[in-house]
Amino acid sequence: QLQLVESGGGLVQSGGSLRLSCAASGFTLDYYAIGWFRQAPGKEREGVICISSTDASIYYADSVKGRFTISRDNAKNTVYLQMNKLKPEDTAVYYCAADVTGSCPVGGYEYDYWGQGTQVTVSS
Repeated sequence: QLQLVESGGGLVQSGGSLRLSCAASGFTLDYYAIGWFRQAPGKEREGVICISSTDASIYYADSVKGRFTISRDNAKNTVYLQMNKLKPEDTAVYYCAADVTGSCPVGGYEYDYWGQGTQVTVSS
């Protein structure tokens, strides 16, 4: 069964940090672009960050530049989202998604596999 599972969400104070994990089963993540998306209540889903598998390029949303980073651990078949200097507006359900083309497409609908999401809440 092909599956992505996120973990690491929780409640953190403004200015704090969290590290989210995206673990894959049934397929090898290093052949896929991995994107992180988020959706806050009443808002549309937005792309946050993505790492390609073709040349390891990383693409950031302007709102997270300088605060969020993404990395792979191929041995663990896991991708991490390190979130620093968190703000209340970062509060959302965070999802990881895998794209078989490896190129970090802009549209979420282009991704092939999605996790179930993990809640991140940043208190002010």
